[in-house]
Amino acid sequence: MQGPRVGLGPGIQVPPTLRASMLPALGLGLPSALGPAMLLGLLLLAVAAGAYPVVRRLTRRLEALKMGVEAFGAGQLGQRVDEGGSDEVAAVATTFNRAAERIETLVRSHQSLLANASHELRSPLARLKMAVALYGDAGEGTRPALRREIDANVAELDVLVEEVLLASRLDASQAIDRDQVDLLGVAAEEAARVGAQAGGEAVLVSGSERLLRRALRNLLENAHRYGGDEITAELSRAGKTVELRVSDRGPGVPEAYRERIFEPFFRLPGHAEREGGVGLGLSLVRQIAERHGGSVRCEPRAGGGSCFVLRLPAG
Repeated sequence: MQGPRVGLGPGIQVPPTLRASMLPALGLGLPSALGPAMLLGLLLLAVAAGAYPVVRRLTRRLEALKMGVEAFGAGQLGQRVDEGGSDEVAAVATTFNRAAERIETLVRSHQSLLANASHELRSPLARLKMAVALYGDAGEGTRPALRREIDANVAELDVLVEEVLLASRLDASQAIDRDQVDLLGVAAEEAARVGAQAGGEAVLVSGSERLLRRALRNLLENAHRYGGDEITAELSRAGKTVELRVSDRGPGVPEAYRERIFEPFFRLPGHAEREGGVGLGLSLVRQIAERHGGSVRCEPRAGGGSCFVLRLPAG
């Protein structure tokens, strides 16, 4: 009796004696120990071949990110990295670019502030040096005038240093201490210092009383310095916004300079010689307003003069 035959097709039969030698050649009978290992190796090879382009693209982007970070750390503050894509690497690149932009802005601002401050310090220091040198040889009749000159220069230096330090602190920190501030009460107190009139609606704002008081003081002192005696501070509320208008009857600000006057150390042509000042007061007002989520602008006043409008979110 013959055993079963293996069929390869119609009419073709393979004797059982040839079956064991032909099946391995046909791939139909791999040894049990070798077959799974070969399949696993082929699977891993296929996965590696498919993943290589993805991994290589990822490593290239990580290398570019690393080079960008190293370049920024070496002092190239304008260095930015590619934010293309929607994966984690793109998210890290976006975060880095935002941080780099903030750091560059801070560094540039401090560099400009330092350069301008050093320039502004020269004038009062030179005047102070000259007044002190003359004071020793001056007669009794001229000493009071020299003493007033010395006191004025020392006061100017004190204001300059104080405002530079405050501007630096505002640049370095976005956070501020917040309380409920009676803005009309603060405005009335500061207006009394310069002989101005304050009125309007009593409202509360959320913020730093010290900083808001400084902003109001700078606006009122600026109006008093350039705008004469007819100064008013009017407070009103419109929805979720509080608006404080500080008005004067001075010569006004030309339209071309209404934005520039808020730049650090900028002063209108000819005003520095007549009224003095260090050119940081209005810049600080803008910084304080922005830290509180508000804004400040200059506009002409009906009938002549200027009106500075400070807008803040209501408390």
